[in-house]
This record gives sequence, C-alpha cells and structure tokens, in this order.
Amino acid sequence: MKETVLLYGFTDQERLSRVKRALLPLGMRMKCIAPGEYLNPVGHMAGIKEIEPAKEVYEGPEFEREMMVMAGLASGRVDAVIYALRKGGVGRVDYKAVLTPVNQFWDAVKLYEEIAREHEAMNGQPETSVVSE
Repeated sequence: MKETVLLYGFTDQERLSRVKRALLPLGMRMKCIAPGEYLNPVGHMAGIKEIEPAKEVYEGPEFEREMMVMAGLASGRVDAVIYALRKGGVGRVDYKAVLTPVNQFWDAVKLYEEIAREHEAMNGQPETSVVSE
C-alpha cells in the first residue's frame, strides 16, 4: 500500500495548505475526505481495494476536531509526519491514528469516537461532543 495520509475535518484552508506543504517533501499521498464520505471504511479510503465502500452517505455534522489517519507508514515515517507538521508550523493535530488490521474496517465516525474516548482518558478532559452541530 502506498503511504497515505487521510485528512478529515480540515476546514481551515490556510491550515490545510500548511499540512500539504509540510507533508509534500515526504512523498506521501494525501487525501482530504469530504463529510459525505465519513461512513466509508477508513481502509477503503486509504486505497485497500478489498474493502468495499459504504452504501450510505453520511449526512451528519462535520467533525468538531480535525482527524488524521496514517496508512502504510512504518513507525519512523509516522514520526517524520509529526515532525514535518511541527516544523511546517501546522501545530498539533490531536486526533491521529495509524491504520491497523482492526480499524481499517471502521468508518470515520467510529474511529473519531474511539480517538475522542482515548484522548479524554489520556488528557482527563471530557469531550463536550463528538461532532459539531
């Protein structure tokens, strides 16, 4: 699988441009996922042909926070992404995940909710809501 970074909820176009500029030298494929595609399995969105797309279209609200899913990256390359974002002035992306054999079948909404729970457990900050209204 080609190294791929999936970007969910990056609505600030200037910030999105900084992300793209930061990651471009790493030679990874970047894909911005539209809200209507949030029910597709993240593995399908990352390019795994064996994982079928969703039959439904997401009609809910945009995610409250940005989420980044890294697929096909070795651990050193994950570190390179995080470093490039910091060096490129992007700042933190709190909701990050690496594609795994388990979460590749999850849709973005389920993955987002799981990351939100983990983020709350690690930081002791309750999330007010998973998605914005």
